[in-house]
Amino acid sequence: MDINLLNIIVSQFNIDISNITFKTIAQGYINDTFLVEKNSEPKYILQRINNNVFKNISGLHKNIEHSLSKLKAKDYSNISLLKTKTDKVYYIHNNSFWRLMTFIPKSIAHNITSNPKIAFEAGRVIGRFHHLLKDENLNSYEDTFPNLNHLPFWAKEFHKTLELTNNKLKTKAKSEIDFAIKNLGRFDAFYAADLPKRICHNDTKLNNFLFDANDKGLCLIDLDTIMEGYFHYDFGDVVRTVVSEANEDEKDLSKIKFKTHLFEALINGISSNGSLLNRIEQDYLPISCALMPFMNGLRALSDYLNGNIHYKVSYPEQNLDRCKSLFQFARLAIDRQTDIKTIIDNKL
Repeated sequence: MDINLLNIIVSQFNIDISNITFKTIAQGYINDTFLVEKNSEPKYILQRINNNVFKNISGLHKNIEHSLSKLKAKDYSNISLLKTKTDKVYYIHNNSFWRLMTFIPKSIAHNITSNPKIAFEAGRVIGRFHHLLKDENLNSYEDTFPNLNHLPFWAKEFHKTLELTNNKLKTKAKSEIDFAIKNLGRFDAFYAADLPKRICHNDTKLNNFLFDANDKGLCLIDLDTIMEGYFHYDFGDVVRTVVSEANEDEKDLSKIKFKTHLFEALINGISSNGSLLNRIEQDYLPISCALMPFMNGLRALSDYLNGNIHYKVSYPEQNLDRCKSLFQFARLAIDRQTDIKTIIDNKL
């Protein structure tokens, strides 16, 4: 952490910078995130946006501003982008892009949970998010990360990677490569279905939800990927991170479970918002519980075979560990399709 640089950055925004300090937040895989404290009290979130991953910084922030203008309700907490002294919502310094956002006092995030209330609240928040944005004009949002959750694209990238990577890495990842190849066709029907597009968050892992001290859900954060998508992307992602009670890079695969009581609580939370989905959307919810962990596992596997160029890693095998964990949850979701469908049909 370069304190002098951080001070230079925050001085470009319309805030009082006296008595401020910084703490690194290490949860994200892509952006660099810092908690800005004033007089030892959390006040703002400062982020350096990874413009190697996010190429369209202007469009990305246009999407965020559009969505934040609608994500306002008594039961959905509001966050704001702060303006620079030149009336922009991000600041450019040496080809690095920075933004400053409000911090919700006493809010917390969780990587995993065993608490049905947190599962319920995660479902309620994601349902509320989609209800608040359900009438948005899709054409008002830019596609800032093409093919982000489009498995056919990642399948092609995976096959390209297999041709280019070295045999040592392929040998280490042989089981995962075989599983990927065996299951790639399992999701063809999903992409062939006539599902309606919605404005989605597109990265709804549990640690992108904020909660208060009483475990009440507040809102979604990390809004860089807000754009067009299917509700199933948000649904499948929240399922994989709420229901398993294990970290995404868990090495002990026996710890990865499909906790039915947490899944039921999550569905109850979604349904507490009232009707949202049509029949065909509901029919494809069960397979999305497997689609999202499978796709994220495939991306982690490809990144491992590419030399870890996309996701942050703290050790060389971390992306392979992520892949193994994600594929294990995908297996569980595939095996539980009948049970998942019964719960969804009963509760939605």
